[in-house]
Amino acid sequence: MNVAIRSHVGLVMQTNQDAYLHKEGLFPVYAVADGMGGHRGGAVASATAIKALTKFLDGSPCREVLAFAFSKANQIIYEKQLSDDSLRGMGTTLTCLWEGQKDFFLAHVGDSRCYLMRKGRLFLQSTDHSVVGDLLRKGLISEESAAVYPYRNVITRAVGTQRRVKVDYLCWDKKPGDRILLCSDGLTEYVKDEALNDILLMDNLEEGADRLLQYALQLGGHDNITLIFGEVQQ
Repeated sequence: MNVAIRSHVGLVMQTNQDAYLHKEGLFPVYAVADGMGGHRGGAVASATAIKALTKFLDGSPCREVLAFAFSKANQIIYEKQLSDDSLRGMGTTLTCLWEGQKDFFLAHVGDSRCYLMRKGRLFLQSTDHSVVGDLLRKGLISEESAAVYPYRNVITRAVGTQRRVKVDYLCWDKKPGDRILLCSDGLTEYVKDEALNDILLMDNLEEGADRLLQYALQLGGHDNITLIFGEVQQ
């Protein structure tokens, strides 16, 4: 898969607590992590998660290896925060896509997202583990209300905050021309599905990635923004 990657601190934050992974090879790995917790905890958590995936994701893609890698990432971050008071409460989202010969394998915790665009149609492959995401799925809040809900950035699941973490998994077939977007909520907070759909249809991946980043910055840029935009080769 050809990819274009962007990561930006945004217009308000002093540090970039997002991290990403593009591990090349026979079975490439792509991941986005959005850290949280204290002055430096978020950056430590996201970087630690990415380092764990880099180390433990090897061989042919499968759910079992993904589960092991996520478990190790969770364990390492959790133990770090217990041993260092300055890191207490840190954690991270973690959305990881492992590319096989015929399939994609997704593992996901938090509210960073994975989108699939196939034949001009946009599909959200991940589930937001957040307060507002839960309310939307239960039909207790509208999309319009969700956009301004005061606790919309509070996540209900994160890597490293508890001794164990629940991970969502999904596998789907890979087809030539498929487009993939992995991103932190610094993008989707501002760039909604209709705009995403239009930009993901752009012919050039690099120009599309630039447009996504510029759009998020123009509309606010209050958070770190990280995205991996890819296309399965024809």
